[in-house]
Amino acid sequence: MSAAITTRPPTAPVPHAPAAGGTRRRSRTRTRLELALLLTPALVLFAGFVLIPIGVAAYYSLYSWNGFGPLSDFVGFQNYVDALSGEVFQGAIGHNLIIAVLSIVVQLPLSISLAMLLNRKIRGRTFLRMVVFAPYVLSEAVTAVIWLLMLQPGGFVDSILRGIGLGGLVQLWLADPSIVLYTLFLVITWKYIGFGVILLLAGLQGVPPELREAAALDGASAWQTTRHVVLPLLGPTIRIWVFLSVIGSLQLFDLVWIMTLGGPANASTTMATYLVDHGFKRYEFGFGSAVAVILFIICFLFALLYQRFALRRDTDGALTGVR
Repeated sequence: MSAAITTRPPTAPVPHAPAAGGTRRRSRTRTRLELALLLTPALVLFAGFVLIPIGVAAYYSLYSWNGFGPLSDFVGFQNYVDALSGEVFQGAIGHNLIIAVLSIVVQLPLSISLAMLLNRKIRGRTFLRMVVFAPYVLSEAVTAVIWLLMLQPGGFVDSILRGIGLGGLVQLWLADPSIVLYTLFLVITWKYIGFGVILLLAGLQGVPPELREAAALDGASAWQTTRHVVLPLLGPTIRIWVFLSVIGSLQLFDLVWIMTLGGPANASTTMATYLVDHGFKRYEFGFGSAVAVILFIICFLFALLYQRFALRRDTDGALTGVR
């Protein structure tokens, strides 16, 4: 018997599919190139206008230098020791902290109250919002000059108080060391309260009205609804406001410098006015650079700690890593 031999027709070679690993590598490479292209200009500007000046200031702070001639008198960390041990600079740090605490204790409740009021459907709501926000639009220099004229002895504020029968409250608002800092805080509040109100108004837009209606149907009062529904949902906005307010209080300069120059008797000196006074008016650029570095470190440490313990709950899950 002969075995039957069968033949199969030749088949065309099947092309190999590209490896999945190679596709992923190309995708990652393309993503990294896009990120590099988009981030490089911003990183260059950040390095040129932030990192390099900080490094130069830190270098200058190690010298006793009046701004003229070469850097030759190396003193190490003596400028830092002199600044931190000086009573005036310690008082300046205290003044910044007082302003920061008062901002949270006074401005935050006031901003929340005004924001909730202006969030209601009332007549003239748009006009009232504009009135509240208008002072924030003014520059610090204009605000300082306006209030400097109004708070002069016999000025507009004194005339108003005497006109309504409160002449006994008239004070040397900017010349009394015991009240000058609190007078400045009132001006700061007038200037920046509008920013907090607008920020919180934006946060209130994200509170679903259905939650308030549900709370009302469950028998919750207006205060209970605000406390247990509205304020928790405003938490991220409030935390952002607190961060901006504290950083602004630590860097306070313009209003204080124009209105009081840090006086009288250093009663309103802040870290920034102390820096400018020593660095530019007294030509102690090395010492002033040390004060600038200290101010930067304080703000940087606060930002890190606040991010770690306060803002982290808001950013967890909001950012996604690039894979």
